[in-house]
Amino acid sequence: MSNRRPSIVLAAVLAGGLALSACATTPMGGVTSGASTEFSADAFAWSTRAGQAAIEGRVAFVQDGKTFQCVGNVGLIPDTGYTRARMQRLYGSTERAAVPAAVVRARSAGEQGADYRSYERAQPCADGAFRFTGLPDGSWFLISPVKAGDDIVVVMKRVQTRGGRMINVTLGS
Repeated sequence: MSNRRPSIVLAAVLAGGLALSACATTPMGGVTSGASTEFSADAFAWSTRAGQAAIEGRVAFVQDGKTFQCVGNVGLIPDTGYTRARMQRLYGSTERAAVPAAVVRARSAGEQGADYRSYERAQPCADGAFRFTGLPDGSWFLISPVKAGDDIVVVMKRVQTRGGRMINVTLGS
């Protein structure tokens, strides 16, 4: 009996270790590979937590020799499978883009989830600068309309907050 018991214990430990090694770790915030592109409030939950991270930035966009100025607000949107699919559809990228506002409006964005807007944050773009505070660590999309004369472009950039620190961002570069 004493020879058999260590074998059973060893088998149980190995089985438990194999089961744990099959578990994937999930990042603190933002999209994970294989994330659903369907709207789910659960996918946004991480972004509603209070945190110590901050994003301080400025909008600086130049195209064809024209300097664009930000108009209105800078938007901050949590990176989820749903929003990542939206960014790809609207801007043709999930990293950074500058697309004429008329093109963005014309592209089909699909249906927004009923509570999608409640997860967006916005700050005024005052003198080309903006700031978001109290953020949890995670991946986010920054979006802002910019204007030069009659030309309006929407600039987008994905950013990552980590370790509860402030990051400095130039949106439009």
